[in-house]
Amino acid sequence: MVRIDEKTHLGVAVATDANANWSYLNPYEGAKLALAEAARNIATAGAKPLAVTNCLNFGSPEDPGVMWQFAETVRGLADGCLEMGLPVTGGNVSFYNQTGAVAILPTPVIGVLGVIDDVRTRTPMSFDRAGLDLYLLGETENDLAGSEWAYMHNQRGGIAPIADLQREMRLIDLLVAGRTKKIFTAAHDLSQGGLSATLTEMVLRHNTGATVQLDNVGLSLLSETPGRVVVAIDPSQTAALTSEAASQKITLTKIGTTGGDSLVINDAKISLTELRKAHTETFPKLFG
Repeated sequence: MVRIDEKTHLGVAVATDANANWSYLNPYEGAKLALAEAARNIATAGAKPLAVTNCLNFGSPEDPGVMWQFAETVRGLADGCLEMGLPVTGGNVSFYNQTGAVAILPTPVIGVLGVIDDVRTRTPMSFDRAGLDLYLLGETENDLAGSEWAYMHNQRGGIAPIADLQREMRLIDLLVAGRTKKIFTAAHDLSQGGLSATLTEMVLRHNTGATVQLDNVGLSLLSETPGRVVVAIDPSQTAALTSEAASQKITLTKIGTTGGDSLVINDAKISLTELRKAHTETFPKLFG
């Protein structure tokens, strides 16, 4: 997010997103899902999505399979932008991304630009105080195909989620209203890694813990169902949030509260110190 006017504090927000695993499973839906995620990221910060750009990356178009992936991706992006009313203002295509005869996964990177009337009122991605209520916007389905969990278990099959862009647009309206009506203290969308990654990033941002209670904890933490956002609100905003969610027909589920020096999920407790170590030691493990 960038402020472009020092007097009015008008700003622009830009997000880029891609999920090659979903595009591999279904390039048509993969493009629409990447578009939806980028637009959702803009709205989670409180800005209104207005325009789209792209960088479409594939292997050799001389391979009929790769050319099919490309054609389906373009069709999906065109249909998605038409449905969401977002113009494509530019973009580029990169072919021949492969090693020998092995092409990369189809990777359409979708960029969305939005506008916010006052950057000072943006919704931050995390909370820095105890006593807030945590809610999940959106329903969680059995969407493990193409997920980080599937990648960790060497699984590359299954059916990718289907983008529900009408619901995404209602969610965008809810997220923007959450900022303008000062309902949200914080908001963070769910993407790769699902709820487990979102909660980790939120509690580590300001070193403020949370206590969460989930049904079907494994699926709840690892599913990557699109169209979901975790929001933190002051308890005094419960009625306002409930009303806005109901008006937009978005499922609302209270999952916990903020506070403490640990992330507690059902009966499992992990200190933020231990969580931060696990979260940041990947590069040192790989590269020393």
